[in-house]
Amino acid sequence: MKYGPEKILPYNNEEQKSTQVRRMFDSIAGTYDLLNHALSFGIDKGWRRKGIKFLKPYAPKEILDIATGTGDLAISMYHKLMPAKIIGADISEGMMDVGRKKVESAGLAGRISFEQQDCVNLSYSDNSFDAVTAAFGVRNFEDIRKGISEMYRVLRPGGHVMILELSTPSGFPMKQLYQIYSSTVIPLIGRCLSKEDTAYNYLPASIKVVPQGKEMTNILINCGFKEAKFHTFTFGICSLYTGTK
Repeated sequence: MKYGPEKILPYNNEEQKSTQVRRMFDSIAGTYDLLNHALSFGIDKGWRRKGIKFLKPYAPKEILDIATGTGDLAISMYHKLMPAKIIGADISEGMMDVGRKKVESAGLAGRISFEQQDCVNLSYSDNSFDAVTAAFGVRNFEDIRKGISEMYRVLRPGGHVMILELSTPSGFPMKQLYQIYSSTVIPLIGRCLSKEDTAYNYLPASIKVVPQGKEMTNILINCGFKEAKFHTFTFGICSLYTGTK
């Protein structure tokens, strides 16, 4: 079954979504961190902390961070969880190149590594990781159900999934304010700072149609996860999804 975000494409209808997403993120890699924090007013850092807090009682030793981008979540997880290793996997080498520099600067090159992976077709063996995470990347998957199935596959029995994803507020007046912000402010700031019109029109469009709340937890359950739950933050702008294998 296909879900809405897979039909939202950055550029055209002739190429696979994964190809377009890779090209898009390669093109904005240099300004991504600046824009990411600016567009969320820095609140995204708090969202990551809440996701990491879910994992802390389980003390995962080997973590796979899917759609790792420039490695913000991976770096934060290392400082707060102190695992033996974290692999950051992403389709965009441009984004990971930025992440590698950040990791090296932080003195964590021996603890955090980056590998180019198609998140819906991972190369890792079954039952390889204690935790699998994804922050703000699931909506970019070529196939959301397949991507989450891959997360389940590479988790060890008893392991945990933690997904952070942007979502659309449902209550007045945040719903209306967010619609204005996402349709006008995000594209405008994106154009001014990155010169990449397409990316910052695509990103809010993909947020509008990403499965959220009960719909996303049902996908987790259908892919095999137990104890699938969700929590929302900041009036519903961000959602945290968790589950256990």
